[in-house]
Amino acid sequence: MLSDNLIFLRNIKGLTQEQVAEVIGISRQSYSKWEQGETLPDVDKCDKLARFYGVTIDSLVHSAEKIGHTPLAPAPIGKHLWGTVTLGSRGQIVIPKAARETFGLNEGDRLVVLGDEEEGIALVQADHFEKRMQEALRRSRLDMDE
Repeated sequence: MLSDNLIFLRNIKGLTQEQVAEVIGISRQSYSKWEQGETLPDVDKCDKLARFYGVTIDSLVHSAEKIGHTPLAPAPIGKHLWGTVTLGSRGQIVIPKAARETFGLNEGDRLVVLGDEEEGIALVQADHFEKRMQEALRRSRLDMDE
């Protein structure tokens, strides 16, 4: 997992092994061995790698998420991927338990369904969305008064 994640993250950033090794303070050969799974970085180096890539140490070392058969890189800190859900015959989905717990969602909570025809669908807690819209309206009124 660690070796695959290092390769994914480095490629996402468009960096060479040498560039990452320089940031971490090691040789390119040492970094290459981590990507090949021949050796493992110590905790300090894992911490530097996680900070550099903007992920948690846990996700750097343990994440092996997939969508179908496609492996995914660890999600950035504060971002989550809880897998896939299946759309029911009447359009219903079950939000994964970990997602409900992370966002404090309970039965009866209202969610706003947003969509982008190129990017897809997103769910936002209605209370948060409404507060942001009210703030945007308030600001636009202030701008018009000036």
